[in-house]
Amino acid sequence: MLNAEKRWIRRIQHNGHEESANKLIHRYYKEIFAYTYRRVFDQETAMDLTQEIFMRTLQSIHQFDKKKSSFRTWLYIIAKNHCTDYFRSKQFQVIRQTDLQTDIEIEGEDEVILHVMEKERLNTIQQLLAVVDEQERQIVLKKLMDDLTFAQIAEHLNIPVSTVKTKYYKGINYLKMELGGQR
Repeated sequence: MLNAEKRWIRRIQHNGHEESANKLIHRYYKEIFAYTYRRVFDQETAMDLTQEIFMRTLQSIHQFDKKKSSFRTWLYIIAKNHCTDYFRSKQFQVIRQTDLQTDIEIEGEDEVILHVMEKERLNTIQQLLAVVDEQERQIVLKKLMDDLTFAQIAEHLNIPVSTVKTKYYKGINYLKMELGGQR
């Protein structure tokens, strides 16, 4: 399948081959959507960001160099940067405020307070993790959000379990330090 992927990329780079672009997107869509969803915790936003990520990818595919990285790695760098840009955007800030106002109008007072606190906590964690190493962020999110074991994370990322544990505890200590300073 790797040869087919290389062929698709070459066709897209040389003449914008639409069928190859569709095949490449289809191959990675679910994976990139899941990655994006774990960062924004909203299906519609994740779908929009995923579409934008693939648009960026296809627009800049002529810059892809297979000698520097695999296509998958290059695609994840684009996805990571796009998610980071989204969290820094005014659009994110407006959506965040709108969500809080809508929640208050719909739910009862006690439920609203708990819901707002949970959303704020998740947003804070996402923003704090936006500045740490990508692998460290992945490890912390996979452990906290996906409830994976250290061994499962190590296998998924193809790194030693000891590295997973070290980066996880480093990330958790960073979050504790940052969240402790906000109280």
